[in-house]
Amino acid sequence: MFVALRPPPDAVEHLDAFLEVRRAAAGFRWSAPEQLHVTLAFLADVPDRALDDLVDGLARAAARRTPVATALAGGGAFPDPARARVLSAGLDLDQAGRTELDRLARGSRATANRAGVRVDGQRFRPHVTVARLGQPQDVTSWLRVLDTYRGPAWRADRIALVASYLGEGARGRPRYETVEEFALSG
Repeated sequence: MFVALRPPPDAVEHLDAFLEVRRAAAGFRWSAPEQLHVTLAFLADVPDRALDDLVDGLARAAARRTPVATALAGGGAFPDPARARVLSAGLDLDQAGRTELDRLARGSRATANRAGVRVDGQRFRPHVTVARLGQPQDVTSWLRVLDTYRGPAWRADRIALVASYLGEGARGRPRYETVEEFALSG
């Protein structure tokens, strides 16, 4: 499972159209549009006994946070551009929005910990994975392309708890199922 911020359909469609004409230039495993999201907390294993506490806690954590104005913009690579395994789009956030999103991620992770769910400990860096690379590659030229991108503005006003079923989606990808959504109401 994971806790995610999902861009609205028009933002996803805009990014997808931008990437569509460029995908053939690289043999990456491109993310399906319906799978685009910002992971706030990755929860590798959620025991059934912890699910109710997790859902209740996420509802409280979301209610404490305010909606954030943002847009998909720019790009990034993990672990770095010279030996990337992941290519991503970034989020355009002002300082207040970045702070709010950081707090939302910390709150989601703390909630999971209190519910007895182990959380991936990697530092939160807001991004949307657009492609995965089979072997590490230099993606500097792709970052130049993504740096020209800015999608439509949108208001991030809810998060979702999503179950991921590996290999059950189209072409062996994960199948995502929204378990619950939580409004940010601040």
